[in-house]
Amino acid sequence: MPRNQFQRMVFAFLTVVITVHAYVFYSLYVVNGNLLMEITGADSVIHAINTQGGVYMFGNMLPIWAVVLIEFCFAYSLECLLGSPLSFRMASKMFDPRRNHPMIFETVIISCTVLIMCPAMSFIAAWLYYPYYSGFNMFTLLANWIKLVCYNFPFAFFSQVFFIQPVVRWLFGKIFAKDIAARNGAENQERPKDEQEVIADIFRRMDEIQEQLEHERRQRKKLAETIDTK
Repeated sequence: MPRNQFQRMVFAFLTVVITVHAYVFYSLYVVNGNLLMEITGADSVIHAINTQGGVYMFGNMLPIWAVVLIEFCFAYSLECLLGSPLSFRMASKMFDPRRNHPMIFETVIISCTVLIMCPAMSFIAAWLYYPYYSGFNMFTLLANWIKLVCYNFPFAFFSQVFFIQPVVRWLFGKIFAKDIAARNGAENQERPKDEQEVIADIFRRMDEIQEQLEHERRQRKKLAETIDTK
């Protein structure tokens, strides 16, 4: 995980680069691919896009690279200013990173990031891809926003948890390999070797938390009894 502002910026950059390309592919090929081919009569999605002169965005036909660049700018800004800091705060309120297993805490951060970024980017996309040629209506915009959230949320969650974030963490580990090695050497922590050790570590941490809660309960009870006697 990133430990300073520069590493957080790099981590966000890697995440957004992969995510934007995945979303553009998902939107053009999976969601709207058949519709584009039916409208243009083309035999492939890329041929259909070239036939209509690009991708419709904000009332104009733009090339795919321009669509990717525009969405990247919005997504990277939102991730740095909103998604990354808020997701960590939300995860910290639900789980304690000092007590819970890092895998659990990181998964919660990913889920919170999707919870924030998916509606935010879908709202921006509702403005960017709104059919302005037929006039503007706020209710149509809101309906398109809700539709985009319904389309994007399942893809966002599963792609981030099972594909994008593992790839980003692998790339991040390669880029900052020396820093991570030095950090692990300083902390001198043994990582679990297999799934059984991970599960055992989770249960061990759960027992430690339960013991600490029980100890705090006994302390509160003893304090209450002391106050009552006085």
